[in-house]
Amino acid sequence: MSMLEDLAREALARLEARPFPSAGASPQLLACAGGRGLIRDAQGVREIELTPGEAAPRFDLAPLLDHTLLKAEATADHVERLCDEAADFGFASVCVNPAWVASAAARLRRTEVRVCTVAGFPLGATTAGQKAFEAASALEDGASEVDMALPIGAVLAGDWAAVAAELALLRKAVPQGRAILKVILETCLLDEVQKVQACRLVRDAGADFVKTSTGFGAGGATEADVALLRRSVGAACGVKASGGIRSYGEALRMVRAGATRLGLSASIAVALGAGSSTSGY
Repeated sequence: MSMLEDLAREALARLEARPFPSAGASPQLLACAGGRGLIRDAQGVREIELTPGEAAPRFDLAPLLDHTLLKAEATADHVERLCDEAADFGFASVCVNPAWVASAAARLRRTEVRVCTVAGFPLGATTAGQKAFEAASALEDGASEVDMALPIGAVLAGDWAAVAAELALLRKAVPQGRAILKVILETCLLDEVQKVQACRLVRDAGADFVKTSTGFGAGGATEADVALLRRSVGAACGVKASGGIRSYGEALRMVRAGATRLGLSASIAVALGAGSSTSGY
């Protein structure tokens, strides 16, 4: 199996139950590596040479998108609309705060859309035990993915033993094979050495994804950070780019840099190949 195919395993697993939309639909871009892309179209799954820049063909990125609503002002109506949009467009998941997990899971029960939530969000400054409890409770409510915020203070202090212990506890609370665990680094606060070491610990803990940002920090995803995270974890983990991605072009650049999942609130604009959204993530 090539590295490209290896990188796309989780995307393919989620798509097994979903037929390809139609013969005339845009090919779904599942992963990129070494100037080549793994796509899914009416003919099945195959590798293609990627066109430089943002030229045609236009790809369907919907299967890689976590349709996200983590704002404090979210209401039940907002969450219901988020779920319905995710089902209509075939997004990978909805990402909501823990209070909305049960209602989102009920709304999406008869769809292939997963329910993602957050733990220790957005500061990462709750205790490891509190994050683990939050994650386990979310799974009981119907979540199948948890994005946990790394303890940034411990990273900046070089307390890697504490970071490793927290990751092990969260992996236990989010059992491998039952649910997906993503670890948010908040890359805008870390230097390159810290990002690389954090990625190694995430990989060694058996987490499923390393993620760039909460979207609430001073900066969001960058192509450079996505590429660095991909190099650091290899094919052992997915890479989720999040924070400030508001157009199809930006999203495509993140996938080309190595992202296998994208978290954003501008999901519909990206799915339609459109421009920016003012809602932000």
